[in-house]
Amino acid sequence: MKYFDYAATCPMNEEALQTYIKASQEYFGNTRSVHDAGSKADGLAEHCRKRLAELLNVRAEGITFTSGGTESNLLALYALAHAERGKHIVISAGEHSSIHNITAKLVEEEGYEVSKVGLTKEGAIDVQELEQVVRKDTVFVSIQHVNSDIGTIQPLESISEICKENRVFLHSDCVQSFGKIDLSQVASLVDSFSISSHKIYGPKGVGALYIRPSISFTPFLPDVSHESGVRQGTLNTPGIAAFTTSAEISVTNMENNQQQITTLKKEFLNALDDMGDSVKVVGSGLESSVPVVGLCIQETDGQHVMLEGNRRGYFFSTGSACQVGNNGAPKTLLSMGVTEEEAKTFIRISFGVDQSVDDAIGLANCLKEVIASGRKLYENDAVCGDNDLA
Repeated sequence: MKYFDYAATCPMNEEALQTYIKASQEYFGNTRSVHDAGSKADGLAEHCRKRLAELLNVRAEGITFTSGGTESNLLALYALAHAERGKHIVISAGEHSSIHNITAKLVEEEGYEVSKVGLTKEGAIDVQELEQVVRKDTVFVSIQHVNSDIGTIQPLESISEICKENRVFLHSDCVQSFGKIDLSQVASLVDSFSISSHKIYGPKGVGALYIRPSISFTPFLPDVSHESGVRQGTLNTPGIAAFTTSAEISVTNMENNQQQITTLKKEFLNALDDMGDSVKVVGSGLESSVPVVGLCIQETDGQHVMLEGNRRGYFFSTGSACQVGNNGAPKTLLSMGVTEEEAKTFIRISFGVDQSVDDAIGLANCLKEVIASGRKLYENDAVCGDNDLA
């Protein structure tokens, strides 16, 4: 088995797993219970909050622990939408499906208007279009820091300038960037951001939301006692502890990990060089150390390539796991001006820090086999068709 879908989820690393086991055994109390077991669990959760704040270069009181990126996005967008007057929202057309779904709910239930800004052919937000779309009644802008389909890093500095000039809140989904690229300056650029544990080799079902503490807002649910009233439900203390462990490892080893990912991407793409126009890189390619590569396979359905790769023991995807299954082309590619027909040839490769160059080259060879077998099948079908006509 060769796994190349790390952008969807990662296996838990050994250190995080051991932290999870120990916290489950020794810190099992409810953090809101006033007895010693509860206080002990609460002390661990608060230690993790402070440590995560240090890694993110933010104030600890702005961090809320959640069940993951989708819930963090939900809480953030509802908070910003109700923090000031205004009924206009701006997002990029290539946002994660959770952002599209949440803003659609705000439109349906509360009468908000949403403007979607397109992406350039490189997958970056069209900053000029963003400037034109933002208006006096815009309440917030939401732009994903790293695109989950093609790995493009969005220009948050330029986006932040536009938002600050227009006194508009800025949220960023940083699920695909945390632990992979430096986020030390992000907090100064945005008003809120979301991160998730299982994208950085931590457990699933854990994430965090940061909202700038100076922002006054009404929580999504009223009369909640957990997480300073921001989020309901008993804290997953073992998950939070394991998340913090994996975050420490990812941030501490970031430079070495980036070098490893860059090498894997380079060797993988070099191995595909002889395919010419049959394989087209979509997005950033080798321009960043983000472990995501988007490819369009000429005249070959991406779903077919994924299934044939799976049959050969190589696991990758046709885009974000949260939108796979809707039978449509990835929103990211359509927002870049790619035709729907070409967008359906898309596959997403995402690398892990525990992989080798041989793994990457093996995947490239697997894709070559799949493409060659697909062409052979097409040619045979064409010959059979000609014979039928004869």
